[in-house]
Order: sequence, then structure tokens, then C-alpha cells
Amino acid sequence: MTVAAPPALLRLLHGLTAALLPLAWLSGWVVYSLYDGRWGRLPQPISADWIDIHGSIGVALWPVALLFVGYALTAGRWRLRRAANALPLLALVLAVGSGKLMQEDWLRDGQLHHLAYSLHLLAWLLIALAVPLHLLALWRRGGPALLATMLRWH
Repeated sequence: MTVAAPPALLRLLHGLTAALLPLAWLSGWVVYSLYDGRWGRLPQPISADWIDIHGSIGVALWPVALLFVGYALTAGRWRLRRAANALPLLALVLAVGSGKLMQEDWLRDGQLHHLAYSLHLLAWLLIALAVPLHLLALWRRGGPALLATMLRWH
């Protein structure tokens, strides 16, 4: 006999992930632009310690992602049959996992050759593709009504 996790837990974990992930993605873009920029940079220099800001968001995302992945692989595993659900989760795991393997001084020192950093960049690109795919799939399945219910507290 299996016990189903409450839908409120899914809403909470999904909501926290949806709030933190764009912050991590955008701050990662700034970090990339400032320290790497091989494929483009932001138009103006931004002064702040963005590596620490990005890392702090990652630290906040780590336990949420761990719980969310645990939920998805147990109570929500049937939803992972859809690529639009599995791909964002895979990108999240890759982003958080590779981020934990990185040293914050690598980028400051110009060390762009580490495998963990390459995987982190790959995760950044996957997230950029997977999240819109996920939202499009939700739109196709339930339209604006389904998306609106996700923004409500009740």
C-alpha cells in the first residue's frame, strides 16, 4: 500500500522552485556575462558580487530541489512520463548537482575548462528550453484556466 503525498506539498515545492529558478537562471546569466562571455555579454557592466548572489540563490534552491525531486520520483513519478515534465526536472538536477561541484573562484580566476562548469552551462541552456516547453505543454493541456489555477493560493 502506498500513501499519496498531499497535493499541497507539490504546490509548495513547485511554487518555491518556480520562484527560485528564474532568479538562479538570471543571476547565472549575469555571472556568465561578467566572467565568461564566450557567446555574448550583457551590454553594460554590472557592479556587485554576482557569483555570491548566484551561489546564495543556489544554496536556497538546493533543499527545495532535493525535496521536489524526491516527490517527483515517488508520488509524482507517473507525471514524468511526459517529456515536458521530465526535462525540466532533469535540467534542475543537472544545474543543482553541477553547481554543488563548482568552486566559486574558478570563474574569478578565469578557469573555464572544468567539467562541472561545462555541465552547469549545459543545465543553464536546458532550463532555458525546458521551462518554456513545460509551460507550453500546460497551456496545450489546460489552456489559460490551468495556468491561472497555478497562480492562485487556493
